[in-house]
Amino acid sequence: MHVALAQINPVVGDLLGNADRILQAVDKVIDTEATPPALMVTPELSLWGYPPRDLLFSSAHLQQQTEALEALCKGLASRGSAMALLVGFADAADDSLHPSLFNALALVEAGGWRVAARKQLLPSYDVFDETRYFRPSQGGAHVTLRQGGRDWRIGLTICEDLWVEDELHDRRLVGPDPVGGLIDQQIDLLINCSASPFGRRKGALRQRLAFRAAQRLRCPVVYVNQVGGNDELVFDGASFVMGSNSETPLLQLPSCVTTTATWNAEGAAQPAQSLNAGRATDHEGLNEASDELELLFRSLVTGVRDYAGKCGFGKALLGLSGGIDSALVAVIAAAALGTEQVQTLLMPSPWSSSGSITDALTLSERLGLAHFIVPIETLMEGFEKTLTPTLQAAPSGVTAENLQSRIRGTLLMAVANQQGQLLLTTGNKSELAVGYCTLYGDMNGGLAVIGDLYKSTVFALCRWLESDAAGLCRSELGLPAKGALIGTAILEKPPSAELRPDQKDSDSLPDYDRLDPLLIDLIEHRLSGDQLVAAGHDPRDVERIERLFRRAEFKRRQAAPLLKMSSQAFGSGWRLPIAAHA
Repeated sequence: MHVALAQINPVVGDLLGNADRILQAVDKVIDTEATPPALMVTPELSLWGYPPRDLLFSSAHLQQQTEALEALCKGLASRGSAMALLVGFADAADDSLHPSLFNALALVEAGGWRVAARKQLLPSYDVFDETRYFRPSQGGAHVTLRQGGRDWRIGLTICEDLWVEDELHDRRLVGPDPVGGLIDQQIDLLINCSASPFGRRKGALRQRLAFRAAQRLRCPVVYVNQVGGNDELVFDGASFVMGSNSETPLLQLPSCVTTTATWNAEGAAQPAQSLNAGRATDHEGLNEASDELELLFRSLVTGVRDYAGKCGFGKALLGLSGGIDSALVAVIAAAALGTEQVQTLLMPSPWSSSGSITDALTLSERLGLAHFIVPIETLMEGFEKTLTPTLQAAPSGVTAENLQSRIRGTLLMAVANQQGQLLLTTGNKSELAVGYCTLYGDMNGGLAVIGDLYKSTVFALCRWLESDAAGLCRSELGLPAKGALIGTAILEKPPSAELRPDQKDSDSLPDYDRLDPLLIDLIEHRLSGDQLVAAGHDPRDVERIERLFRRAEFKRRQAAPLLKMSSQAFGSGWRLPIAAHA
């Protein structure tokens, strides 16, 4: 059985365009394979892009879906291709009950298409909300295809249908076992079409789940995942084929790259030419920690590139302070969009150190970014003069500090508006968790690039970028391959907002080596105050951080969309009330 894996980057809601992207993958396989495969597999909801959310309620889009399926049939016919396509689509139920759709797969051929499978396990945790749109299927599915003089029985599953091993993860859904339901069918191959977002160590978990399914079914598993960024979610691809005799994949596609590959069940893996340059990050030669940081960096770059591109932005702007957060965002933006498309503003106040200004300028010059210096002292004086009569005193304390941040936010928004740029905000997850950020100030922007990275992760990622291990990745993404990138001065500088003389973050918060582990237990593990103390955190830190955390919920609700990198981000999967008794 000769199978093609199409790891594509769909645009949500662009059904006809996504059909064309699938046909481009078909062309790639036809051009590179002497004997075309019998079947090409695409990701979950590949015609829609995942997640389509309330576009699934649009009758116009559902009509476009029919046109897209017909376009695929005609495209195969015009190419004289006997290859079948497995395409993710929304299948309408034959009654008037709600939800009215199934998350389904269509088997598309030159002569027509038919429903091949419907998803059985519908996730409604974290960022997923599939029960809002879909009803679950009540049974499994398989298709029979003929190739090489024999019939091949192929089992079909969709994303969550594979996640049935509760000893491997803690979110096994109530419902059937779609893998177990195929055991009696004696299938020759299992296919899983997925739209599984990036998560730390998630790639290894997917492979363990596939290996367990391969062992239970005694056949290989073909796993095809979506790639690319859609709003807050970044899909890392990393599709693979897993056999039943080893946890090492028979075929591994790269992460964060649109590509196709073919695999023969009777022979060795045969990678097809990539649609874009890139490589897998699961290669030998890097240790596990370095591998994880590289994949994290590539995922952030993918998220920025696709968020900007799919929203119609070719250029980006950010404020550069000389601190480590804005430095990392500048590097990510340069890698995502190209250095010539990224502009920075330096907005020093009387409290900005000369070192910070120098460090910001050095970073801009090292990356080749356009930069402008806009001092804010006269604007600060203007606000003070205007507000003093009303306040009957000059603005002071937090009010004065927030004014500086809001002046900078206003300047950034004005420049971005005038020049048609995407404004990137540079705050991290630690700050957003405790409210160490200013609404309508440093929180201004269209995308919070590192809003799901704790401060300690920011430091770790920057140190990796400075290491020799990052050289090849830097080169592939258009960054200088050697030499300093962030720079020692920024890496070793104590974190500071520089909103008052000699200010440091540690004046207001615990050191990040204490704060971040506490936040991880509070946010990712949902520990209570007593549980946090029992886990070894300082009771004084726990009381204070819990209070700050609760009070900052209204800020998080108004924050820019952020790129989800962790198991629990402050995005669509975070649903705490603002006005509530804790």
